[in-house]
Amino acid sequence: MNRMLETDALVIGSGVAGLSAALATADSGIEVVVISCAPELEETNTNWAQGGIIYKADPVEAPGDAQALSDDILKAGCEINYTPAVRQLVEMGPRLVDEVLLKKAQVVFDRDGDKWNLTREGGHASSRILHWGDQSGKPIEQGLLNACKDHPRIQLITKHTAVNLLMTSYHPKDESRLHEKARCFGAFVFDQTTKEVYPIFASHTVLATGGLGQLYLHNTNSKFARGDGIALAHRAGCRLENLEYIQFHPTTFFHPASRRFLISEALRGEGAVIVNQAGERFLSRYLPEYPVPELAPRDRVAKGIHQEMLSTGAPCVYLDISHRDPDWIRERFPFVYKSCLQYGIDVTKTPIPVVPGAHYSCGGVWTDLEGRTSIPRLWAAGETACTGLHGANRLASTSLLEGLVWGHRAGNAIAETLAEQSKFSAPEIESWKSETATVDASFLSQDWLTLKHTMWNYVGLIKTDARLKRAEGILTELDRGIDVFYRKAALSDALIGLRHASLVALLILDACKKNTKSLGCYQREEWEI
Repeated sequence: MNRMLETDALVIGSGVAGLSAALATADSGIEVVVISCAPELEETNTNWAQGGIIYKADPVEAPGDAQALSDDILKAGCEINYTPAVRQLVEMGPRLVDEVLLKKAQVVFDRDGDKWNLTREGGHASSRILHWGDQSGKPIEQGLLNACKDHPRIQLITKHTAVNLLMTSYHPKDESRLHEKARCFGAFVFDQTTKEVYPIFASHTVLATGGLGQLYLHNTNSKFARGDGIALAHRAGCRLENLEYIQFHPTTFFHPASRRFLISEALRGEGAVIVNQAGERFLSRYLPEYPVPELAPRDRVAKGIHQEMLSTGAPCVYLDISHRDPDWIRERFPFVYKSCLQYGIDVTKTPIPVVPGAHYSCGGVWTDLEGRTSIPRLWAAGETACTGLHGANRLASTSLLEGLVWGHRAGNAIAETLAEQSKFSAPEIESWKSETATVDASFLSQDWLTLKHTMWNYVGLIKTDARLKRAEGILTELDRGIDVFYRKAALSDALIGLRHASLVALLILDACKKNTKSLGCYQREEWEI
């Protein structure tokens, strides 16, 4: 064995969940290595988050808000949420926002004088969300990163892509050990700079790679949100759950010259309305039970927009906040204002063209309340994980808080486990055998396009048996071709990521085929032949 690295805990991912786990573990005196496949640690879904993070409502204005928050989460999740997970988020969330974000990471949020400027988003009964303009994830990411950079027991590494998890059931050179109980002891990682694959041995490993939005043509996610953690876990034999429950955000910026980006739900919380090409508010036709249909849960709003686009043939609808004071708009939503202005759209005067886009995966790697997966010594937190919190649909602004709570709990549990048991001795393994064949870059880009278009058109917002059957043929053949590349080619992050994404697409497809019932963000129709 040539190159290798050993650590107590390996964290794969550098968003709110991964960094929270790293801090909690390291604060207990344990050595932690955090890796990211991105060139910059900040390239995460956390950094892109706009709306905010749930805190606690003013007790005078909203007494008993903890119970109200639980009710809102359960209602959004169609009452199939795991109630102990809901209880944990509601009870632990505000305290960890105080202790970890406000005190340790010194994250700055908007204030009105000496009070927090709390906002409200769709599905919430009260204003209970901390935010920083419309870029709330950025100060959270930066604050946690700074805390990790200053920590003597945390090592941060970029441009390192996890290829496979190291498992006692597969990797030991001594074959007599293969019958031992399967457990994880780190990962093979690809160094994008040196082009080497080498092992990072770890007593405990945390999957915190974020979401999978990049599998879809229209999405709000970071470039590297391609389901890496789910693919790694599945290949290791991990239990997965609820992969069909993928939330589509109703308002993603639509422009032929622009990558899709999120138009924060907070705009609707602050009074923005959704109109069609004729300038008419139309959602009340699809959501008559909501006094303000723009503030209905995301799945309902997204479906209403989808139906209107189908009925009118329009490529998009519009989000209009131009009736509010222009100076207030520029101050409250600086990111949206500046981003749209780059494409000639002044949101203080003109409605914003929007379409639904893949936004958040409610399913993922099954975990318990401390982030344990079904494989010993393997943990998951954040969007990679399925804690049961979201049920069939995620309530706005719960994701950052879930990543904080479960990342922190996983870190503490790892520290407690290491204190009670001896450090795991990694078995001797074979060195990675590197291939050298060159893959035509056009094949990779075309395969990505095929995957994205297939997932969007056939495994997108509305699923039918006919669409899923069509997707199965395309994705199965695509996966075979990608596997041929992978086994013969010199590795790259693009190839590894495509391999991960192709597997996750098939896993999502399989989950959709098994679930024939519309619920929450999972929508089924049976009118196609």
